[in-house]
Amino acid sequence: MADPSKVLYASEPALDVAEFRRVLVDSGLGKVRPVDDEARLQTMLDNANLVLTARLDRPDRQLVGVARGMTDFSWVCYISDLAVSKAAQGLGVGKGLMDEAQRQLGPSVAISLISMPDAVGFYERIGMTRMTDAFWFSRKR
Repeated sequence: MADPSKVLYASEPALDVAEFRRVLVDSGLGKVRPVDDEARLQTMLDNANLVLTARLDRPDRQLVGVARGMTDFSWVCYISDLAVSKAAQGLGVGKGLMDEAQRQLGPSVAISLISMPDAVGFYERIGMTRMTDAFWFSRKR
């Protein structure tokens, strides 16, 4: 994999669904996302108003990470996906995506998310506060 300084972060509201799917699968999130339902993945992208990408700074601009969220750009942003390809994990790409989210949202917007159990330590290491009072209605499909 590339040097972490050779990763480009950007807003990509029109991210290709096939690239999104590939990173979800490669990151391990494909186990808990509807990766076999392209229409649903496309709807997930279409309705997110914050889609940030991490691409390698080389001619093919390979996608290695995605942060997808919904925000009012004033008070709060909910990050619904933070996915980093396995080969890029440990290189600072996830932190880079969260830093880019904070940069684009500004200091007056809080960021929230629900972590996968094995990623809790990552979020604590990057300075996020664990919240105990979260609630959830499960989806039916």
